[in-house]
Amino acid sequence: MKQVVQNYKSGELAVLDVPVPGCKPGGVLVRSAYSLISTGTELMKVSEAGMSMLGKARSRPDQVAKVMQSVATNGVPATYRKVMGKLDSYTPLGYSLCGVVEQVGTGVDDVAVGDLVACAGNEHALHAELNWVPKNLYARVPDGLAPRHAAFGTVGSIALQGVRRGEPQLGDVALVIGLGLIGQLVVQLLAAAGVRVVGVDPDPTRCALAERLGAAACGDPASTAVEAAVAELTGGHGVDQVYLAAGGDSNQPVELAARLCRDRGRVVDIGKTRLDLPWNAYYEKELDVRFSRSYGPGRYDPEYELEGRDYPIGYVRWTERRNLACVLDLLARGRVDVEPLVSHVADFDDAAETYRSLKDGGLKAVAVLFRYPGPAAEGAAEEGAAEAPAVTVPAVRRGGGATAPARSAKAPVRLAFVGAGNYATSMLLPHLAQRDGVELSAVVTTTSLSAANARRKFGFAEATTDLDAVLGDTSIDAVFVVTRHSSHAELTQKALRAGKAVFVEKPLALTEDELAGVLTAVEESGNDRLQVGFNRRFAPLLREARNRFGVRTGPASLRYLVNAGRLQHGSWYLHQGTEGSRFAGEGGHFIDTASWLLDADPVSVYAAATSGNEGSGDIQVVLHYPDGSTATISYVTTGAPGFPKETLDLVADGKVLRLDDFVRATVYDGRRKRWVSSRLPKARDKGQSAELAAFVKAVRTGGPMPVPLESLVATTSATLAVRAGLAGGAPVTLARAR
Repeated sequence: MKQVVQNYKSGELAVLDVPVPGCKPGGVLVRSAYSLISTGTELMKVSEAGMSMLGKARSRPDQVAKVMQSVATNGVPATYRKVMGKLDSYTPLGYSLCGVVEQVGTGVDDVAVGDLVACAGNEHALHAELNWVPKNLYARVPDGLAPRHAAFGTVGSIALQGVRRGEPQLGDVALVIGLGLIGQLVVQLLAAAGVRVVGVDPDPTRCALAERLGAAACGDPASTAVEAAVAELTGGHGVDQVYLAAGGDSNQPVELAARLCRDRGRVVDIGKTRLDLPWNAYYEKELDVRFSRSYGPGRYDPEYELEGRDYPIGYVRWTERRNLACVLDLLARGRVDVEPLVSHVADFDDAAETYRSLKDGGLKAVAVLFRYPGPAAEGAAEEGAAEAPAVTVPAVRRGGGATAPARSAKAPVRLAFVGAGNYATSMLLPHLAQRDGVELSAVVTTTSLSAANARRKFGFAEATTDLDAVLGDTSIDAVFVVTRHSSHAELTQKALRAGKAVFVEKPLALTEDELAGVLTAVEESGNDRLQVGFNRRFAPLLREARNRFGVRTGPASLRYLVNAGRLQHGSWYLHQGTEGSRFAGEGGHFIDTASWLLDADPVSVYAAATSGNEGSGDIQVVLHYPDGSTATISYVTTGAPGFPKETLDLVADGKVLRLDDFVRATVYDGRRKRWVSSRLPKARDKGQSAELAAFVKAVRTGGPMPVPLESLVATTSATLAVRAGLAGGAPVTLARAR
């Protein structure tokens, strides 16, 4: 299928061939009929992409701050790879469309194949022939509403949410500053609610259009006509609400709002304009400044948008989806007319040229639609017209199957990736793409563009969304599972049963049942070729320090401080219901490192959290080992951002090994002699390259996997035991199954 994309580094716009997205549970696959260009939001993104690197930094100071924090935590090389990987990738455009349901995922019962729906979301309603859209981001199109008009649903929802934030009443007078696409819709919505509207825009054609669509008067912000109209309509008191639908760097809109608003009036920011509020003017009138967040309640809440968890109507009357349905209803009943806003309808194949014309000013438009080719789009038009305590460490049993398929020693190791997110593209694929004797055969993702990006950047022979086809390809030697945590165990089982060697990012499993399922797959298939991405034991600095420390004769005490930091709003680590807790996802790294240093698997786990909640509080985990050694892992989220992420001390036999965030290591002994590594100020090698080299070698030679399967299972069981320990408040015994 085809999709409009842009490279944020170079500014290149293209219509790209990408794989068809999969139809996941909880959503529908929609074939686009029309999609709408947001001439404000999208053109701003297109313009930013054309800036120099300095210009991009100036336009996004929030992102610059994140980069600097990443440099402090991960070093310059890792941060550079991460940033350039993101910049030099194709990003999608679009967030408002109408199309026909082509496939319905499990758990969806409110639409059927063939239904016409309007869709929302800058990750789901893209300028693409097919999109997967979750349940709360689509709404059925009412009978009689043309698909080209229904494509305005999302942008209409943005305008509607802004109007709701202003709380207009019958007889009010409102000022709308900025008469672009959003502003024109705000004018109509206010007029439909019985509000008299004055519009402001420097473009006289937009002013004339707004008056045609219901505004009482419109004019240039620099003219006296606007002030005169406000004075006449309000008896000199000023407007009840001001809606800022303008963009740009001028502070004129907020100054004009203060001048023309009545005492204790409301100012609602819908667009993205400069907001240097003149303090005296806003204070003297005690103006109420409000922000309108996109389409409405539910926006940016992953549980609402991705998991389909609706808000009860008694508590949240107008959600994102209900706003979308309301706009469609207003359009169907003729209370809002979008046809006069359509300046241009372009064929989807001409999308890149259309964007360039808009950016260069050759095409002057309020709203531009893409029309999609083929019978689906035509059919859409016709349809629209018609209608604690103990955790068992499971025993590893290997079946009788071949554990290492025969292969030519000279043939390249052929790899497939399932998932191509940030970790895969910044920490794994750069190492593999440069490795001799490795062939990147296929990349599988549920979203089309991520597969296409990985194929372009790393040279995969094939990009697809068809996992079964890849697993059935007998020429592929190994599969990398680099997806979200909730899918690791299931995908690992499928790949093992398909006879592939498997590299799965941590965690291997989120529950004991999932872990048991993986081991059942090993036993029934006879395939134990499994590696989990516990990379720190492969870090060169830590391995050298361990060798310098020497053989241990007595019990050891190990302290591992992980300054994990706070999660950003919207992080999928917060989805504990589906993705497990943060420690469940990351804690295996630290347990594996401790067990490797102590050369044993833990026999019991004690865990406590400062808030009694594994997901939000600092966690202390104490591991006990058979020889009396202990390891304490302090996993904290409340530390200073500038402090190193990982510091480790191993004490035994009168010696101390100290690791400072994979930058420096030191070993002290009883004779006060010590070894100090050279400092690595610009890089933190946490072992990914060496780990991948060991995995590829094992696949090529048929030799043992880099980490014994029994160790992977023990680490996973200990990680799962942390949850049981937090719930029960007592040590959890790790009993080995016979």
